[in-house]
Amino acid sequence: MKPSASISLAERLGQTLGRACRGYLRQERKVNAWLIGHGVPAGAATLLFWGIKLAVLGALLYSAFWGALVAVSVIAAVCVGRVSRDIDTGLDPAEWRLGSAGYGLYTSDGHRIDPHDPEAEQ
Repeated sequence: MKPSASISLAERLGQTLGRACRGYLRQERKVNAWLIGHGVPAGAATLLFWGIKLAVLGALLYSAFWGALVAVSVIAAVCVGRVSRDIDTGLDPAEWRLGSAGYGLYTSDGHRIDPHDPEAEQ
């Protein structure tokens, strides 16, 4: 057995979050006591803290909603772009080659489809 057991990352993270939570609650109690000491009723001070917590939660949920909506929109646009790129149009692929009317863009059945002037070639 090791002389001192090593602490895992998860345990260290849990301890850090626990200390932060205890520190926040300690500060909240101090501010609550300060408000009560300055004449604010205890119920009103508690209500004030709950109102602040709910407002922060609402702001986080609002921003998370819009962030998720933007992320879903971007993912949908990427998927639509990929699908539209892979759609088979049903047209024969044209290719550049030397054919009966000179070098140009021909369909698979031999018709030249690029604009050209046969008089200019002579």
